Amino acid sequence: MAERRWRRIGWRAGGTLLRVTTVWAVSTLTLLALAGILPEFQLQGDDSQSLTDVALTAVWAAGAFGLLSALVWPLVVRALLLVPALVLGLLAFFINGSLLLAALSVLPEGNGKADPETAVVVAAVMSAVASATSTALAVRDDEAYRRRLSRLALRRRGGGRDAGRHGMPGTVFLQLDGLGHDTLRRALDRGLMPTVAALVEGALPSHRLTAWRTDWSSQTGASQLGILHGTNHDVPAFRWYEKETGRTMVCSSPASTAELQHRAIERTGDGGLLTYDGASRGNLFSGGADQLALVLSIAARRGPSNRSRAGYFAYFSDPANAVRTAMSFVTEVCREIHSSVRSRLRKESPRVGRGGLYPFIRAFATVVQRDVVVAAVIGDVLSGRTAVYADLVSYDEVAHHSGPRSRDADAILRRLDRSLALIAGVAEHAPRAYRIVLLSDHGQSPGETFEARFGLTLRDYVRASCGLPVPRRAQRTRSGAEARDAVRTVLHRPVDLNEAALSRPAGSDDSDPVVLASGNLGLISFPDIEGRASREEIDRRHPALLRMLAGHPGVGFLLVRSEEHGAMVLGGHGAEVPLAELRDGEGPLTPFGEGAADAIRRTDAFPHAADIMVNSSYDPETGRVHAFEAQIGSHGGLGGEQSRPFLLWPLALSQPAPEGAELVGAEALHQVFRRWLRECQGPQVPVGTAQESRPEAEAEEVFPVASRAVQDEKA
Repeated sequence: MAERRWRRIGWRAGGTLLRVTTVWAVSTLTLLALAGILPEFQLQGDDSQSLTDVALTAVWAAGAFGLLSALVWPLVVRALLLVPALVLGLLAFFINGSLLLAALSVLPEGNGKADPETAVVVAAVMSAVASATSTALAVRDDEAYRRRLSRLALRRRGGGRDAGRHGMPGTVFLQLDGLGHDTLRRALDRGLMPTVAALVEGALPSHRLTAWRTDWSSQTGASQLGILHGTNHDVPAFRWYEKETGRTMVCSSPASTAELQHRAIERTGDGGLLTYDGASRGNLFSGGADQLALVLSIAARRGPSNRSRAGYFAYFSDPANAVRTAMSFVTEVCREIHSSVRSRLRKESPRVGRGGLYPFIRAFATVVQRDVVVAAVIGDVLSGRTAVYADLVSYDEVAHHSGPRSRDADAILRRLDRSLALIAGVAEHAPRAYRIVLLSDHGQSPGETFEARFGLTLRDYVRASCGLPVPRRAQRTRSGAEARDAVRTVLHRPVDLNEAALSRPAGSDDSDPVVLASGNLGLISFPDIEGRASREEIDRRHPALLRMLAGHPGVGFLLVRSEEHGAMVLGGHGAEVPLAELRDGEGPLTPFGEGAADAIRRTDAFPHAADIMVNSSYDPETGRVHAFEAQIGSHGGLGGEQSRPFLLWPLALSQPAPEGAELVGAEALHQVFRRWLRECQGPQVPVGTAQESRPEAEAEEVFPVASRAVQDEKA
């Protein structure tokens, strides 16, 4: 027994020595090649040195660079944990160049020489070559890596084989953010996602595809909070105004998501879907998981309690990962600039501005976030985690600005499919079987923006209808002129908007409305009116506002609260329907399809529903809506594919809903996922409030080799 154990240790030590020696040799050859190609890079002090001397210098330089990278780079990344990931990705080039200069400075007799710019290039090439070599050598050692991660997972569980390690399947939930059911079907028909197609349409299909219906607020904040924490009560939109605190809640803000998660835990009484041996990767909310990476709801924390940075550290602690991701980042920035210029030259319509920081934001979503999240999921799978929920946001980000079915969006779907194939392939080496569930949190509906179509933002149109100042540009638009005409008609006298706004008597109780946009859903609140403003109060203050909004061709319907009739839906041509009498496919809801009336009634019951909820118009023939923000692919309200995300589940699991029934709402999806976890694992450990995560060092042990597997996909 002992002899066999020592033999295994000897084989592993020999394999490690072979990999180190091979990488060192390849790095040495790379240095020699670069020294011959780049005149500013030298490995010899004078012309009298022999080829042997130059080769020995290359050996020393490669060894010194490799050693410094292994020892110094993790310390640098740990020191920069609070630096945004995209910044660290760019710094990777310069840090690696500095390490190479340091390596050259310690060579015997000062033979090595390079200027800083050349050092950056040489270091990048060396890291890429060394990483590729290491990955190729690691392929044959997958089983040893799997055993190491399994032992690590057991140590973190206290060394025993508990219920999570008896061979029952684990579950991986992969969220493809913003990908609607119909768009996915189109992608499968066109061969854009062969991995997903094989699951659904292969010779032996293993999964089934269906659509589900979101709530009125068809956006990630509402959907993911409902899925992970079991409730999205009082989340009326992506952003909304809360009068009692004067605060605007935004689902992309760490402070807001932390507050929403806290409210959800208080309401449900448990920590979420992932509380039992779970991992949350790239999400807005933790779901109660104790393993976290790039989770927004804890991003505002500072100090050791913020374990979300562990995955970030673990990924970038490998300099090859940092350089490869940084190179892909730069490539993606150039790709976006090229695509944007091409769109402008071809005068494509609709389109929105894509300048400023957007190319870098897109590159972060499509490269950095993807790489870190995919590597984290691979580490979770290989360590036998019970439940993993990960969000890949790249399609959603690109579709907002390029369109849901654009060439750019199709390219992203191809890359996402490769990431899914990588995860599925790695799952075959995991210490337990895995059920992989694919889903989206919402879809996207195309369409020209409200401003591009009608010449005025929703905010300016509301202000014009209230007689408040608007920019001179807005005053000259058709919508601005319509609003001015309405004010004149309602007040029975000619009105100059700027004069009306500036001549209000001192002490007037009028206040500027707060106008917020969430895709094609608009929210209008009057801060100085306590509670929810009634229709009658709004009419007294701003006689033209409701009529002008309801009659605008870019508006589908309004939701307001009346003192006399209760909540009402207002539409064009003077339509007014009490909420109790609201029916799908009738009146203002004629084009919006099944479930619209119930979704509106549910939102009306939220304490923080806006004084006026505005849903844009929707054309069922084209599927187009008009976003109130700068997006040609949008979501957030009712109308079209944004409300029809997809769910792709293994046939080994039970049906999410009875045959013929529709799955409605994120909260319902949470209950389905809980049932599936019980089917895989048996009765779940009782859940409580969200737990603090384990130390960063544990995540760091899982990550490095797992992230090597991701490098093949980056090409």
